[in-house]
Amino acid sequence: MCGIIGIVGESPVQDRLIESLKRLEYRGYDSAGIAGCVDGQVERRRAKGKIRALEEVLASEPLNAKVGIGHTRWATHGAPSETNAHPHKAGRVTLVHNGIIENYAELRDSLTRRGRTFESETDTEVIAHLLDCELEKKPPIEAMKATLDQLTGAYAIGVLIEGEDALVMGARRGSPLVVGYGDGEMFIGSDALAVGPFTNRIAYLDEGDFVAIDHKTARIFDETGQPVQRPVRTVAASAALVEKGNYRHFMEKEIHDQPDACQHTLSAYIDPTTGKVQAPGGVDLAAFDRIQIVACGTASYAGSIARYLFERLAGLPCDVEVASEFRYRQPAVSPKTLAIAVSQSGETADTLAALRWCKQQGLTTAAVVNVHESTMAREADVLFPTHAGPEIGVASTKAFTSQVAALMALAVAAAAARGRIDAMEEKRLSKLLLEAPRLLADAAQLEDEIRALAPELAKARDVLYLGRGALFPLALEGALKLKEISYIHAEGYAAGELKHGPIALIDEATPVIVIAPSDPLFEKTVSNMSEVAARGGPIILITDTEGAKNAPANARVIVGPTCDPFLHPLVYAPPIQLLAYYVAVQKGADVDQPRNLAKSVTVE
Repeated sequence: MCGIIGIVGESPVQDRLIESLKRLEYRGYDSAGIAGCVDGQVERRRAKGKIRALEEVLASEPLNAKVGIGHTRWATHGAPSETNAHPHKAGRVTLVHNGIIENYAELRDSLTRRGRTFESETDTEVIAHLLDCELEKKPPIEAMKATLDQLTGAYAIGVLIEGEDALVMGARRGSPLVVGYGDGEMFIGSDALAVGPFTNRIAYLDEGDFVAIDHKTARIFDETGQPVQRPVRTVAASAALVEKGNYRHFMEKEIHDQPDACQHTLSAYIDPTTGKVQAPGGVDLAAFDRIQIVACGTASYAGSIARYLFERLAGLPCDVEVASEFRYRQPAVSPKTLAIAVSQSGETADTLAALRWCKQQGLTTAAVVNVHESTMAREADVLFPTHAGPEIGVASTKAFTSQVAALMALAVAAAAARGRIDAMEEKRLSKLLLEAPRLLADAAQLEDEIRALAPELAKARDVLYLGRGALFPLALEGALKLKEISYIHAEGYAAGELKHGPIALIDEATPVIVIAPSDPLFEKTVSNMSEVAARGGPIILITDTEGAKNAPANARVIVGPTCDPFLHPLVYAPPIQLLAYYVAVQKGADVDQPRNLAKSVTVE
C-alpha cells in the first residue's frame, strides 16, 4: 500500500507533494521521492527512510516545478535504498507505482535484449522502459494503453513524460487511484486522503481505467481505451481516511480493497526477486514440532485454512482452537510448540488471554495482527504482521484475506525451513502467492452476477455452505458472513459430511452454496451436489471454468478465476463475501454495523 500523489499545478508543487506524502505515511513505507517538470526536463529527488530524509535532500536541492508526482515506497522487488526508491526514470518517462507486476522478469529480459539498461532491482522500472519504448512510435495516451496491455498484475501508476510539461497520467488495476478536480489544477492520488489538502471534488477510477490530467480536465479511458465519464463527488476532507468512495458501504469498499491489502501483506514475507519466503522476526520455523493457532470467529477460520497448509506442505502438525475454549480445557502442549494468536485488532480478549496462557507455559508465541502496536503485538515473542489498513466494516473482509495470505506465506516458509520443499518449489509457490492480488481483483469483478442472486437467496430462512479440504473453512466463513450481516441462519459443512446428518435439512426452501473450483476433490463434491439435487435443494455453485463444465443441470453457477488449487481458499473469498453483502443489502440490513456485534471484542 505505497502512496501516490500527482499534481498539475499553477504554483510550485514541491511542498504540496511532501504534504500529501506525509498524509500517506499511515500506509507504511521505507523510502520516498518526488519528481517534477523543470524547464522541459524531469528532475527527481529521492531518499531512503522517512520523509524527513527526503526533506533534507530538498533543502539543498529544491525542486522548482509546477507539475510533479510523489511516492512513498514499501519495498517489494529490491531492498529499501535510494536506487530502488521511486520515481523511476527511463528515457522520457518518470514513473511511480504501487503493486506488483507479475511478469516483470519476462518483460525485463525482453527489454534487456533490446538494449535497455536497468538501474534498479524493481519491477516498476520495467513499466517505465516499456512506456518509453511505446512513446517512440505512439502519442502518450496510445502509448499508455499499449503499455498497460503488456502488464500482468495489480497496480496503480503515476507518470510524467518529458516534453509534456502540463500532463500527468495514471492507471489502476487492483490497486486504487483517484482523480482530484481543483480550480485550474488537477490531481491524482492513491486515495482521497492524498488529494484532500487540495480539493474535495473526487472521481474514483474503475478497475482497468487510465487517465490523463492537465490544468483543467481529466480524460478517463476504460481498459479497452474508450473515453468514459466517472462521477465526481464531494468528499469531506476530515473524513477522507475513511471515505467509502463510490461504494455504498464500507464493507463493499473493503472487499474491493483486498488486492491492495493482500499485496502489501505478502511483501512482508516474500522476496519476489529470489522467490524466498521468510518468517518476519527471524524466527526459525524448523525449531518447532507443532503449531498451535488460537483465534476467534473469522480469524479462527483463517487459522483453519492454514492448518491444511502447515501439515500438507511443511509436515508440521497444527491444531486450531477457538480461543474462548482453549485455556479452560487445560490443553497438553510441548515446549517445541509455536503458539500463534490471530486477531485483526490485537486486542480480542479471549485470544489475548490464550496467548498469555501459552507464554505462562513457556511456549514461543507469535501474533498475526493488523494493528502493530496492539497488546498482542507487544506481548508476543514474534510479530507476524498483516497490512490490511483500517477496516471499518464490522464483518471482516480484507483483514481475513490478509490473515490467510500471511499464514499461507508462513506455511511455505516452514516447508522450506524444514526441507520439505526445495528452492524450485518454494519459488513456484511464492510466485503463485504474488499472483493472488490480481486474482482477488478478478474475483471481485463477479459482483454483478452475485448481486443477481441476492433477491432469491434473501427469502431463505436457512442456508447451507459446503466445501472440501481447505475450502471447508471457507464454507464456515461464508456461513458466518451471511449470519452476521443478513441475519439468515446459515451453517458450513465439510461436503463429505452431508450424508452424515445435514442432508436431512435439504428441501426446496434450503439453498446450498457449494465452493468448489476444480481440484482433485472436485468429482467427490459433484456427488454431494447430486445428493442435494435429488432432494430438490437449490444449488449455487462457485467454481472455475473447468468446474462449470461439470455442474449439475439445475445449479446456478458463478464462474471465478482459474488458478492453482493452492490459492483457492484465498481467491474464492471475495465471492462469498459479496454474496453475504448483497443479500444483506436486499434485506435492508445495516451492513457496516450489524446488530449485537462489535468490531473488536475486548471483553470475555
